[in-house]
Amino acid sequence: MTTSLFILPGWCLGRGPLQAVAATLGGTFIDLPGYGAAPFEDDFDRAAAALAASLPPGAQLAGWSLGAMLALAVAARAPHKVSRLLLIAGTASFVQRPGWPQAMPPAALADFTNAVLADTAAMLPRFVGGFNRGDARAKAVTAEILRLTSPLPPAAALASGLNWLRDVDLRHQAANVTAPTLLLHGAADPLMPLAAAEALTALIPDARLSVLDDCAHAPFLSSPDDFLALSYPFVCS
Repeated sequence: MTTSLFILPGWCLGRGPLQAVAATLGGTFIDLPGYGAAPFEDDFDRAAAALAASLPPGAQLAGWSLGAMLALAVAARAPHKVSRLLLIAGTASFVQRPGWPQAMPPAALADFTNAVLADTAAMLPRFVGGFNRGDARAKAVTAEILRLTSPLPPAAALASGLNWLRDVDLRHQAANVTAPTLLLHGAADPLMPLAAAEALTALIPDARLSVLDDCAHAPFLSSPDDFLALSYPFVCS
C-alpha cells in the first residue's frame, strides 16, 4: 500500500541509517535544514513552520531523535497536516529542565558541542558508540551506522541542531497533537532515556509507546524485524 509517509532523520547522520526503514515503509525523506540540498535554517520555529507548509494535508510523519522532535513540533503546530505520527527515540526535551530530569545534563551537552565543533570526524565514532551503549548488538550496530552515515553536513547545520537540542522544550506543545501517535523506543537508550518517552506518551492525547527490549538509540537497526512488526501496521494500515 502506498502511503504519504515522510521521514526526518536524526542529527549528524543523515538518511543512511534509515534507508531500509524508508524502503520497507514506502517513506520519503525530508532532510534536516542544511543537510543535503535542504536550505539551511537556524531557527527551530521557522524550520517547523516551513516543514509544515511543505507537507500535503493528512501526511504521515516520522522522525528519529532530533528528527522526532521536529516531527512532534510540526504535528503540534499544524494538526491538519499530520494524520499519523511515528516518533523513533523521541523526547520533548533533550536536556534536563525543572520537572524534566529524564534527559542529558546541559553541561554534558555543552562539552559535547565543543568537542564536535572542534573535530566532528573524530567525534563521530564516539557519538555513535555512546548512544549504542547497553544495546545487545552495540558493536555491530555502531559499525553499521558508521558505514551507512551520509556525508557530514556543514558545521553550521551541526551547530544549529545542537542548539536546538539545548533550547527546544516541546512539553507544552505535545498536548496539541491530534494525530494517533506511536512512540518506538529502545529500552536501553542512553541518549533519549525510556523515562522521557514514557513521559512524552502521557503528554500526547492519542499516543502509545512500544518498547524494544535490548535496544538502544537505533532500534530499527538493532532489532529490525521487531521494529518493522510494530511500525508497518501503524503507517501502512
